[in-house]
Amino acid sequence: MDRTTQVIGQSNVFLETLERASRAAALDRPVLVIGERGTGKELVAERLHRLSPRWDQPLVVMNCAALPETLIEAELFGHEAGAFTGATKSRVGRFEEAHGGTLFLDELGTLSMGAQERLLRAVEYGEITRIGSSRPLQVDVRIVAATNENLPDKVARHQFRADLLDRLSFEVVTLPPLRARPGDVLVLAEHFGRRMASEMGRDDWEGFSPDAIAALVDYQWPGNVRELRNVVERAVYRWEQYGPIDTIEFDPFHSPYRPSSAGAPPVSVPTPVAMTDAAPTATPVAEDAVEGPADFKTRIARFERDLLTKALGEHRFNQRATAEALGLSYDQLRHALKRHGLIAAG
Repeated sequence: MDRTTQVIGQSNVFLETLERASRAAALDRPVLVIGERGTGKELVAERLHRLSPRWDQPLVVMNCAALPETLIEAELFGHEAGAFTGATKSRVGRFEEAHGGTLFLDELGTLSMGAQERLLRAVEYGEITRIGSSRPLQVDVRIVAATNENLPDKVARHQFRADLLDRLSFEVVTLPPLRARPGDVLVLAEHFGRRMASEMGRDDWEGFSPDAIAALVDYQWPGNVRELRNVVERAVYRWEQYGPIDTIEFDPFHSPYRPSSAGAPPVSVPTPVAMTDAAPTATPVAEDAVEGPADFKTRIARFERDLLTKALGEHRFNQRATAEALGLSYDQLRHALKRHGLIAAG
């Protein structure tokens, strides 16, 4: 895994996190990297490898959420010819590929309980067995794993093995979200903007206007650094005038012609932009807009249920996409859906 993206930041909380990762890199022990989507977990994993004594050996990456459950174990441990339908020849798994180096397991929380059990044995004893084989193989692999889920909570719900979590959490590096690094927003925006301008052949980079800077700093960045990069590169690409960039659009889907979802009437979604002279104001809610009991808890529950229903429809009842759009973890969304009786409806 070779990245062209740099680890950029100057805020104290970010530098302290990098320092923790750098200290852990020298030790031949598992490291768990925790963080929201877009915070740079892959970059920290690469840093852990490059600063370790294994730096000249393979760094093998596996996204545990990208494969169906039936294929995860075959990808991790390999298989022999004829082990299952379609296995026409033997294949080494990611553990064997990473022998002597580092295996980075992204989206660790999505592993099935069966895969977790075999992973625990591999981590504990350095021993794997290909599917369809009875002969164990010794492997020398350092594990770095990443997730955006709360694994202790999953352990409490019996969705993740406590012994595996204990084994992998020798050191836990928790990445701060971009909203906790306000001093880094403009540093990152300048880096991404200048690079995009160079990529487009623009020799002069005049930066951002004061209004654009204010918009960038005030935004909460639910998608973190990945979202910031997209927003800045899109702004550079769309800016066709001379002078500093003065318009920032955070929602690329914003349009008066945006299609509605599941036959619902189109909904206007406010989009933060830089070119504005007045502060945004909240849209008042009419007193007769809510039917039925008017007590606070009932109104809140109705609003939350309507919000969940609308978000599910907009994302075609894909729960992971819905959770990401609402800024929730998958488990938090599932809990909310169950609380409002929406699981069966979905």
